[in-house]
Amino acid sequence: MPSSPTPPAPSSSAPAATASASPGAPGQDTRPALAETRSTLTPNLKVEVVGLNRVKGEHLVAQLRLTNTGTDDHLSWTGEMGDSTRPLGQIRWASGIGVLDARAHTWILPYKPADFPCLCSDEDRDNLGYFIDPGQSITVYAVMPAPSGNPAVTTVVTPVGPPMLNVPISDEPPVTPPGVDIPDPDAEPVTTVTRQVVTPSESLDASEETADDGKDLQVSLSSDVLFAVDKATLTPKAEAILARTAKLIESSSGSTVRVEGHADSSGTDAINDPLSVRRAQAVQKALSALVTREGVGFQAKGYGSRRPLYGNDSEEGKRRNRRVTVTFAKPQPAETDRAATPSTTLAPGATELKGTARADGQPISMEVTGLRRIPGGLGLLTYRVTNEGDGEAWFNELHHAKDWVSFKYQAATNVTLTDVTAGRRYLPGRLQVPTDDGGVDSYCACTDVSGVRLGTEKFGPGQEREFWNLFALPADASTMKVKIASFRDLQVPVQ
Repeated sequence: MPSSPTPPAPSSSAPAATASASPGAPGQDTRPALAETRSTLTPNLKVEVVGLNRVKGEHLVAQLRLTNTGTDDHLSWTGEMGDSTRPLGQIRWASGIGVLDARAHTWILPYKPADFPCLCSDEDRDNLGYFIDPGQSITVYAVMPAPSGNPAVTTVVTPVGPPMLNVPISDEPPVTPPGVDIPDPDAEPVTTVTRQVVTPSESLDASEETADDGKDLQVSLSSDVLFAVDKATLTPKAEAILARTAKLIESSSGSTVRVEGHADSSGTDAINDPLSVRRAQAVQKALSALVTREGVGFQAKGYGSRRPLYGNDSEEGKRRNRRVTVTFAKPQPAETDRAATPSTTLAPGATELKGTARADGQPISMEVTGLRRIPGGLGLLTYRVTNEGDGEAWFNELHHAKDWVSFKYQAATNVTLTDVTAGRRYLPGRLQVPTDDGGVDSYCACTDVSGVRLGTEKFGPGQEREFWNLFALPADASTMKVKIASFRDLQVPVQ
């Protein structure tokens, strides 16, 4: 790929970001860690947050210490710390460092200056080198917008391992190790880089699925349940489905409800386009009669087969694309979000949190290490997969979800949470990335198992890796049924 231009030295630094870190070995940063995670792909790569500072009330400076805890091999850091959701040319930046603004459902990444990929550590400019020697560490930084609402803590994300919860934000000037010069985001024009976090869920009877982006709620109603084949007259089964949707609209404060009809790729535009319009109009009419809140306006439109949510190369994908989507402002919860719980693991070795399977003739175990509630109605699931055998094994089931084709890259999407009492299944969250042609690419808010992480599902004898997924989490849930690949169903407490 063509190289991006080498960025010039920064013209100025973030205010007061010039103090030295605690003394230690030459070039080593010995500050205490605020949070820690491990690379899923490279267990010897330890990632620690050593600084998280709000600057001028609007910017955030994150500093991470990357340590090679091994004794033999050199570790490359640039490929693992890069943001896989945007092209970067040469791989030499710490562009994947970010924070999750959970209440706004926003994944915040480093600013992008006009002439290079990110306002973050650059291997060349910062003289960091490509490798980290055994037992050694380097400190990298990223400058990004501060999360909304002036929170005291936030969730720090990286491409390498599970997110780090409840990391405290300081309003003091950043402290940096000797030789580290953090650019001032106000010294030149920069572009904000964010990804909208969308969390899907679906009813167990497959009658509807919902996508929540923190601002709007998008309810996709199955045309197979609402209508007979090639018809636009609502069936008797449609009544209960539309009643639930109407109740959600009643709880919303929005004044506009968009109703959109969609078809699969079967048939021609001459058939699909008018049918999708008539079906949208039928749903609009029914909802208008059910919603009693004043000031609500409905808009109906049909798109035929031009806006699929899933691939049309399978019957399941076609079924899910045959839908009427109702979009409106997300209803606010009746009470404020619970505070994020401390990032502690569940009781180790608890048999009710474990499952077993086999891959390439080897016994494979899985253990849930946490299901933690975080703000914004979100939850973080972490789990450990281990090869218990004496031979190498590829465990490829993590990306074999029914909707994997809707994601840009393969990831650990074959995981669901189920609220049995409410009859609702929750699917892994998605990071939405706008494309140059006006479309949207979806990346899983979970462990990536492709690209630079191509070996993530390959396990040596005795090797273990920790995976993670971000989900919507119902406010009143104390336990959830967790299904991971072919492992048995587990009842997991919410922390």
